[in-house]
Amino acid sequence: MSTTQQTYSELLEEIQQLRAELAAVKWMTEKRARELYISEERFSLAMRGANDGLWDWDLETDEVYYSPRWKSMLGYEAHQLTNNISTWARLVHPDDKDIVLKKVQDYRNGLIPSFETEMRMRHKAGHDVFVLSRGFLVRRDPDGKPIRLVGTHVDITERKKSEAFNNQHAEILEMIAIGRPASEIYDAIALMYESRYPGLRCSMLELSGNVLLHGGGPSLTKAYCEAVHGLRNGPNVGSCGTSTFTGKRVLVENIETDPKWADIKHLALPHGMRCCWSEPIKNSSGKVLGAFGMYYNHPALPNEQELKDLISAARLTGIVMERDQAQKRIRALAYSDELTGLASRASLIQHMEEIMKVSDRYNRRFGLLYIDLDNFKWVNDSFGHDAGDAMLKTIALRLKNTCRETDFIARLGGDEFCVLVEEIEADYAASVAKRCLAVTTEPIAIYSRNFSPSCSIGIAYYPDDGNNPAALLKAADTSLYTAKDGGKNQYAFYRTELTHKAHYRFQIEQKLKEAIESQQLTLVYQPQVNVVTGETFGAEALSRWHHPQRGSIPPSDFIPTAERIGMIKPLTEWVLRTACQQLIAWQSEGFHRLCMTVNISRHFFLDTDCVALVQRILQEAGIKPQQLILDISASMVQTDPRNLAIFQDLKALDVLLAIDDFGNDYSPFAALYHFKTDYLKIDNYFIDKMIADEKAFTLVSTLVRMGHELGYGIIAEGVETPEQLSFLKALNCEIVQGYLFSKPVSAAQFSALLHSDKHKIILGQCRVNKIA
Repeated sequence: MSTTQQTYSELLEEIQQLRAELAAVKWMTEKRARELYISEERFSLAMRGANDGLWDWDLETDEVYYSPRWKSMLGYEAHQLTNNISTWARLVHPDDKDIVLKKVQDYRNGLIPSFETEMRMRHKAGHDVFVLSRGFLVRRDPDGKPIRLVGTHVDITERKKSEAFNNQHAEILEMIAIGRPASEIYDAIALMYESRYPGLRCSMLELSGNVLLHGGGPSLTKAYCEAVHGLRNGPNVGSCGTSTFTGKRVLVENIETDPKWADIKHLALPHGMRCCWSEPIKNSSGKVLGAFGMYYNHPALPNEQELKDLISAARLTGIVMERDQAQKRIRALAYSDELTGLASRASLIQHMEEIMKVSDRYNRRFGLLYIDLDNFKWVNDSFGHDAGDAMLKTIALRLKNTCRETDFIARLGGDEFCVLVEEIEADYAASVAKRCLAVTTEPIAIYSRNFSPSCSIGIAYYPDDGNNPAALLKAADTSLYTAKDGGKNQYAFYRTELTHKAHYRFQIEQKLKEAIESQQLTLVYQPQVNVVTGETFGAEALSRWHHPQRGSIPPSDFIPTAERIGMIKPLTEWVLRTACQQLIAWQSEGFHRLCMTVNISRHFFLDTDCVALVQRILQEAGIKPQQLILDISASMVQTDPRNLAIFQDLKALDVLLAIDDFGNDYSPFAALYHFKTDYLKIDNYFIDKMIADEKAFTLVSTLVRMGHELGYGIIAEGVETPEQLSFLKALNCEIVQGYLFSKPVSAAQFSALLHSDKHKIILGQCRVNKIA
């Protein structure tokens, strides 16, 4: 070959090599671009997955990207697992593998709308990790065939353990309830707590006299169980022997070096046991029945949760050892919600059955509040079950703090709660519901995020809305959906009229304070007439409220409300001041002998500022104390030293006092001996019946005569007919008031009555009946 040909051949070879290198560079550039694109997508998905493990499955090549969090969830470093589907197949539990793959295939084929499943994965340390896996298709080929599936793994091990523990707990309590052999229950208890902590072994020893007897220990060797069976307890007989001797908890960190195990450590060390924690098992009176022990194969002391479980295990075992106390302990340990610590649905049903019997016996009723959190599923789906659990715990604590100790609170499951409340006053259940709504809507901080939850509440009453637990729960649930249909974040009664009534009451509460402070209320006056002279003796001031939207609101609605919300003092002060000022106005018209009567409620009467306020208003208005009559309810006239002192202080001001509604069920006749009163006002109940009912007439005549003999003036209320007036005149009743003379009228209308002869005309037309 010539030199020229050789040079050309070498040049051609170099060109071909350069082309290959350029092609390789191009391929690498494109590959890196694809990887960068995929990485960007994964980064975006990772942000959505927060702290979850991320996986990215190429369905054509079976290559799978596992994020560092995905691997660390199973105890592996980022470089320790290969990125292919066989890694998952090797780690997933054999019983779950086919189930998961079928769900994947169904999702790829469009048979199910989403991919979500739970599975068990093997941790590097050898134990199972429960994960919740969610995925979605992010790419298809031009033919529509799925080629890429991306998703997340969430560690739900603790939730699954809690569920399993609850199920085991319930099964054990069922074993106790039906009377299964104690040895079976002991083993079940041990296995339940062992399942919570890998490597833990439990034992139960019963105390017979001062001898320890093996009760249960399914994970302990037979040789060890036989060795400790029959030991006598004492101050240095291992952990359980010492615990039963002292009646106190014994925590031994190292069996080999602890002096309490010096004489018997040779029984434990050959079987791998290195620490032992013991809790004495006691009955309800505190007597030691045995000991519950926990062992590990390494020296250790219990953490907070292990210590709680040690105590709980000993108590549960005590139920078995003390069968005659089983029912009380079953209720205490069985019927509780593991997550929130509230009573469970089963406990609620049991309590409802008990309270229904009591309610039937004493003719009482109680309310059931059915509470459901609004949009709770969104919290679980968006932020994970741990966030949802944290919210449920917070809501449960708030409900406990806002209700009375006597109210029974339970979690039915999920985001549903119930509260049983006994009605101590009208609409008390609505008051509790209002408080529950308020505390639920307070913000909750979870994982550095603020949530503003809300709830809807349905209210049903026993026996009105249901005469058994199932019926009452159904009624409350029905009313719950009524509340939700109404816009959520509210409560509703099973009966519509109760809802309207409660809303009306709360609207009165909201508007009354504003009405009192801005003096939107008015006074009307009913004349009191002297039956001998026909002149107007005085006026009784009565408050009225006309609301711009709701119209006229009766005093029977707003006076009790004012007492309940603490507004009775400013209301009474306004009435006293306005009435006294009006009396001065009438006196300026020439009616100098008029008296003004004002009603005093029990709440104001017992106020420490009552006497001082009356004195201050008398001085401000400039009226004589003898022209003010304070109406005191008959129910307040008791021989309580506190009441007597207030009466004496008011009389020291020289104001006149009248016992209102005298003759009703609450009138304490004995108190008339102790209290210096000026007038007795006979209840209109007897005035209304005195014509047709001989007994009522006898009572009225007796009250009038007794009042005169004791030196009291008599005022008859509710006089509506000439016949009633005639009989009262015959009985020498001095003062009357009622619709016969006038209904309560405005100040201007009352002035017109003062200037007229209407009252004298009515009295002149009245024929006095002769009393036999």
